[in-house]
Amino acid sequence: MKLGLHYWTYSTPAEAAAIAPTLAEAATTAEQAGVASFTVMDHFFQMEAVAAAEEPMLEAYTTLGFVAAKTQRMTLGVLVTGVMYRYPGLLAKTVTTLDVLSGGRARLGIGASWYEREQRGLGVPVVPVAERFERLEETLRIVRQMWSDDNGPFAGRHYQLAETINSPQPLSRPHPPIMIGGGGEKKTLLLVARYADACNLFGTAAGADDVARKLDVLRGHCDAEGRDYDMIAKTVVAHQPPLVDVDAFLAEVSSYAALGVTEVQVTPERHPVEFARRLGDEVLPRLADIG
Repeated sequence: MKLGLHYWTYSTPAEAAAIAPTLAEAATTAEQAGVASFTVMDHFFQMEAVAAAEEPMLEAYTTLGFVAAKTQRMTLGVLVTGVMYRYPGLLAKTVTTLDVLSGGRARLGIGASWYEREQRGLGVPVVPVAERFERLEETLRIVRQMWSDDNGPFAGRHYQLAETINSPQPLSRPHPPIMIGGGGEKKTLLLVARYADACNLFGTAAGADDVARKLDVLRGHCDAEGRDYDMIAKTVVAHQPPLVDVDAFLAEVSSYAALGVTEVQVTPERHPVEFARRLGDEVLPRLADIG
């Protein structure tokens, strides 16, 4: 079982000048402890469900470029890229750049954007949910084309590209893994079956039963699409905080492992450097026995 660190807040410590050194120390501490992946949110305002929108927030891919320069082994990605925030061709180029500069460590996490306050606030077009999923599917097709030998045009309903030249190509082979985030059973998991190398689900108070149901839906979509279900990596954002009750967290992870989940992401709920250090001291040595 792999452990991922999902860095969702830049509010601790409170001083803006401390954000960069704290981020760097947290990332390097996590990597040295054995954390396998490092992800950030694709938000420009903090999510109102967890804190005030005015809390500090950094642009995701700039942040990952900074982390790439400080680390050597961890996979780097956004959990998850909002489809409305970047033109698809430019997104493919951005992730390619991250992959090349990090030595092949990029992962494209993507989903349908949802946070309308930041979209309206910053002038991002707000479109109906159905259209967001249409754009998501076209984006997935464009990204896959740009990461292939086909540099010809793309003609979709929402996006038209005259050329899909992408030089250099990513170092990752055959391309940076594509992970679709979300548990929507009719659209999101169908797109996982069609296009993704991995899915990302959120753990809930219901525990493994809810994740198991989502994975059963995914299996059904894979059968309908002629896709090998076992070729899709399963990842979950853990519901149980890992340091509040390590035994309870490991029990949750064990239940996910039994479903075929191979990576869980955890979020700091205290100073991120302390959180990363304690993961290495208290969690990762025991996590190694789960698989």
